[in-house]
Amino acid sequence: MYVPEHFSETRLEALHALILRHPFAILCTCGKNGLDANHIPFELEASVGELGRLHGHLARQNPLVQELADGGEVLVVFRAEHAYISPQWYPSKHEFHKQVPTWNFQVVHAHGRARLRDDKNYLLRVVGRLTKTHEAAQSLPWKMSDSSREFIDALLAQIVGIEIEITRLIGKSKLSQNKEVRDIKGAAQVLQRQGHLELAEAMRQAAEEKAGS
Repeated sequence: MYVPEHFSETRLEALHALILRHPFAILCTCGKNGLDANHIPFELEASVGELGRLHGHLARQNPLVQELADGGEVLVVFRAEHAYISPQWYPSKHEFHKQVPTWNFQVVHAHGRARLRDDKNYLLRVVGRLTKTHEAAQSLPWKMSDSSREFIDALLAQIVGIEIEITRLIGKSKLSQNKEVRDIKGAAQVLQRQGHLELAEAMRQAAEEKAGS
């Protein structure tokens, strides 16, 4: 991924925070059948190793299970909110007419080695933690115990766990940091009105950091 210095995010806590906020990722692989991409949610175990570990699961019928039978290098892409940025939102454009459209976003690329986990206890832990995390906001959270053990066991038999030891994290936060502070804030205000709350807040923080530097 091309990352200009002013868009680079290297703080581990910030990279982990994005993964936790946006756990639904693209798992990219390149095996004997060529390039492949799968879309699955991951759980981050941040305290393990230097950079953390990812846990998820795949359908047993997914050809990727055979591709990763012996492990291998993978890339997992986590993306936060993104949005089109119009030049009209920059105050400086109306003075100098030297702005063009762009697209702002935040993304983390997690490189690592994958290992398939085909034991029931691992799958129970992964599915249980994913369920607990994403049901937490519900007024009446669903639990695996809401279904019979036989039903859950039958479904667990249809999936395989995947564990990824993160070996490299690359973060890119393109938040108009290469613009004037007033332009960053101006674009953030429009994004706020459009409902892009997370991206607008990230841009406001970038403006404050630039103003204080």
